[in-house]
Amino acid sequence: MGKPPDYHMHTPLCRHAEGEPTEYAAQAAKLGLTEIGFTEHAPMPDDDFDDWRMLESELDLYHEKLDQAERDNPNVTIRRSLEIDYLPGYEEWIKSLAKRYDWDYLIGSVHYIGEKWSFDHPDKRDTWEGKDLNQVWMEYYGGLVESVSLCVFDIIGHCDLIKVFGDRPEGELSQLWRPFLEAVKQSDIAIEINTGGIHKPCGEMYPEPALLEMAGGMGVGLTFGSDAHKSARVGENFDAAVELAKRSGFTEYRRFAGGQYESVPF
Repeated sequence: MGKPPDYHMHTPLCRHAEGEPTEYAAQAAKLGLTEIGFTEHAPMPDDDFDDWRMLESELDLYHEKLDQAERDNPNVTIRRSLEIDYLPGYEEWIKSLAKRYDWDYLIGSVHYIGEKWSFDHPDKRDTWEGKDLNQVWMEYYGGLVESVSLCVFDIIGHCDLIKVFGDRPEGELSQLWRPFLEAVKQSDIAIEINTGGIHKPCGEMYPEPALLEMAGGMGVGLTFGSDAHKSARVGENFDAAVELAKRSGFTEYRRFAGGQYESVPF
């Protein structure tokens, strides 16, 4: 079988990525990837919510950029998606975004917990000081479970992003992982192996091997994503990610089109 699609990539519209989608698609073709998916950070109702996402007024421009990438790279299938932040209180907004376009799939992610605490922002490292790690991790996984229950997302993004700076509670983490993975399994959606974590302070892919093994044992759906914010990162470390998936008990991955998936064996 060919390489799995890279289903997690960004564009300059998020204000912290480099290079146009057509460059990402060209890099994918160079690597032998025949399918990719763009997942720009989705707008929030207020343009000043933060400074690292696409604006609502740029949704049409987003599609124009993907149209151009398709024209320039006819041998690469380009799927259209968003990475949508789950925050309590924004459920109706999230549902409205899901209806804006016939998305091929949607990624749900948690980047904020508590009172709009942007826990993974590289400039906010010092805000971890004095935090109760058990409480922080419980809130994070509580948010992931709530995001699944919304029944909007096809994939949950980097499902242990909370480890980004290496701050982990002591003790067994499986009690946090299991309810989340059970919700994913019951909803028949997927998690991703996100290779972008290698470049973060945690120094490893998302999720960590023990969580991935639990997911593999439960038969949870799986996709792959580089979280590329520059074209050179497209498909990065995918061979290692596939081997990790196999060692963790996965025998197949998912491909999406028009909101539907098919399972593809390794």
